[in-house]
Amino acid sequence: MSLDNLTVQEVWEEIDRVAKENKSIIETVNGSFVFEIKASEEVVYSLELTEGIATITEGKINDAQCTLAMSEKNFKKLLQGDLNATATFMMGRLKVKGDIGLALKLENMLKKLSF
Repeated sequence: MSLDNLTVQEVWEEIDRVAKENKSIIETVNGSFVFEIKASEEVVYSLELTEGIATITEGKINDAQCTLAMSEKNFKKLLQGDLNATATFMMGRLKVKGDIGLALKLENMLKKLSF
């Protein structure tokens, strides 16, 4: 399935579906993330990964370990494994606040999932 034609909300529904089907991959990362996605307006979602369970919340959680800010296009590329996060970060198109090591673990985990 291509994420290109999906809304940000539909993408998060797809993330939820894929996470439930891939518990063994999801359990490789434990942490909390906030995604600030710049679409026509900024959309914020939170993702908490705990022992193979992904909890998605619309809006920002207060105690997130890592915040990632990017465009909708780069968000979809990240999920599909078509984004070099390090290069995108260096070019200023991806902003990371908090635990950068955790962000790298998330990127590696996402590459193992099929979106």
